[in-house]
Amino acid sequence: MADAPSPLRPTDDDARALARALIAGADFGALAVVHPDTGLPHVSRVGIATSADGTPVTLVSDLSLHTRALRAAPRACVLLGEPGPRGDPLTHPRLSLDVTAGIVARGAEHDTLRARWLARHPKATLYVDFGDFHFVRLVPTGAALNGGFGRAYALTAADLTG
Repeated sequence: MADAPSPLRPTDDDARALARALIAGADFGALAVVHPDTGLPHVSRVGIATSADGTPVTLVSDLSLHTRALRAAPRACVLLGEPGPRGDPLTHPRLSLDVTAGIVARGAEHDTLRARWLARHPKATLYVDFGDFHFVRLVPTGAALNGGFGRAYALTAADLTG
């Protein structure tokens, strides 16, 4: 019996551009981490922005479980892409990014991220400077792109930069 054909299309420039656009346009995402106590998956809704090089960034509080999880195990996944206002939500593009999370220390990079974050999320002015809040770079290591019905791609980290 022959193997079933792969549902994945060859990655092309259109897929790369769509993935980059989903990252650049994301205001929110679903962050999946490993629960540090149970070892089970845990998903949180988080705000998203990007650093100057296009790397996704989030702002987290030490009070959140996902921050503790990222400190214990920095490998995570973030789902980006919101359904449109009409039609079947599963026909809209979405990107599952495999990432390695890195907490950003206070300093020049933090200050640059703060300015970019507040340009994207101005209401965060209320809490961005609290001592328990930290920026986290979500450095992509690979991704699964669903560009809509019948348009699935596997992307490398290099596909997402450019």
